[in-house]
Amino acid sequence: MTATTTTPSAARTAGRLHSLVEDVREAVGRGLPPDVTAYLVGEKLAPHLGAGDLLTDAQCAPDPEHYRQHVLHAESDGSFSVVALVWLPGQGTAIHDHVSWCVTGVHQGEEHERRYRLLPAEAAGGSARLVATEDVVNPQGAVCGFAPPGDIHRVWNGCEGLAVSLHIYGADISRLGSSVRRVYDLPADA
Repeated sequence: MTATTTTPSAARTAGRLHSLVEDVREAVGRGLPPDVTAYLVGEKLAPHLGAGDLLTDAQCAPDPEHYRQHVLHAESDGSFSVVALVWLPGQGTAIHDHVSWCVTGVHQGEEHERRYRLLPAEAAGGSARLVATEDVVNPQGAVCGFAPPGDIHRVWNGCEGLAVSLHIYGADISRLGSSVRRVYDLPADA
């Protein structure tokens, strides 16, 4: 799974983005279970999606080769990160899962997602495989959240224009470089 990454600077956390970070900090600070935290963070993210003053032009800049990850904020204690993913048409991820809970919200365009479950070798007749469980098209304004386990998916821009999504992870992505725990190279439903 290849993506280009930009890292945060103090100048980038201003205005509406600063307000979003404060809202997320409050939700994460409650110390609730990961699935509940993801739900609360999703509630905080939703009102900001599509707002013209949330991201700068630089934070919406794509890469012609791969989707681009812009790390917008990483909390100093490592408890969460806010990342913008920018996708040109057809760009996407490999099938993967995550190191922590995650909330995604589509800021511009639409994001396509295929979710999977892992069928262990003993249940799959000798070799593990991935079974597609759901296909989702998330339009601008859509929010979804999840917490491991059960968070295996692949994501891509299936629309004709630029897609930008915000991802909030319960981990320090500026330190880890990615939210991906594992990339799956198993037989899978297309």
